Amino acid sequence: MSFSREIKEELSKQISKSRHCQMAEIAALLEMEGCASMEPLSMNLETDNNLLLDTYAMLVRRAFDVDPQNPLDETVSRKMLEALKWETPNLKEQRTNGMLLQQTCCRRAFLRGAFMAAGSISDPNTKSYHFEISVRTQAQADQIVELMQSFDLSAKVVERKKRYVVYLKEAEQIVDMLNVMEAYVALMKLENVRILKEMRNTVNRKVNCETANISKTVNAAIKQVEDIRLIEKMRGLDSLPQALREMAYLRLEYPDMPLKELGTLLDPPVGKSGVNHRLRKISAIAETLR
Repeated sequence: MSFSREIKEELSKQISKSRHCQMAEIAALLEMEGCASMEPLSMNLETDNNLLLDTYAMLVRRAFDVDPQNPLDETVSRKMLEALKWETPNLKEQRTNGMLLQQTCCRRAFLRGAFMAAGSISDPNTKSYHFEISVRTQAQADQIVELMQSFDLSAKVVERKKRYVVYLKEAEQIVDMLNVMEAYVALMKLENVRILKEMRNTVNRKVNCETANISKTVNAAIKQVEDIRLIEKMRGLDSLPQALREMAYLRLEYPDMPLKELGTLLDPPVGKSGVNHRLRKISAIAETLR
């Protein structure tokens, strides 16, 4: 089962108790996937998605105290049209009346319905995060953006295949959106995956950094040994000043030892910077000989 499907199944159980919230969610479902006929008047969902149809039927049953049929009869459809404050049942270009969306709970319900009807979200285990709701018109997209902005969500819109897609890309914003829609199980799953990803990325960065440092240290030690061997071959190590000669012999004896530890073997001991200074002088002599 896809992550989007999991979320929608969770949301289908979040049926609002208040009629005003039920109407807001019904409005979203009809705005996204509704169809209407005029004679007789009937407003229904144009979908084969049984989960969506069942949710719609449950909302209509609770909001209008009827046993909904598909299609709805004309009496219920007229009551619904009046309750939605829509002048016409032209659902292809309908935008929900703002009077239905004044309360925070109603805005949550509307966004929940919009996602159930026309939304999707990428699997959190994939590389990138993506949340979207695809609508019919620019006006509908603008309304969803406004509603999301009321929850401090920075949504963007892009036109795709004659539809308008409202989307979020940042993981934190998507988590907040799941919270707005009250998809708490999905929220926890996404958060857990996000935390694991961040931990994995942090570990990988540290490993890569340490690997690079080790590689750099090894390459430097190899170069130091090569310089000493060159001096030994061309002039002999006895030609070096005592401090450098002692350093050269120690490096040959301990080619893999870190500079700090190497300095403790000198008499008297020398710090890391002192060891590095002596090896740089040896390197300069070798470069001259080259």
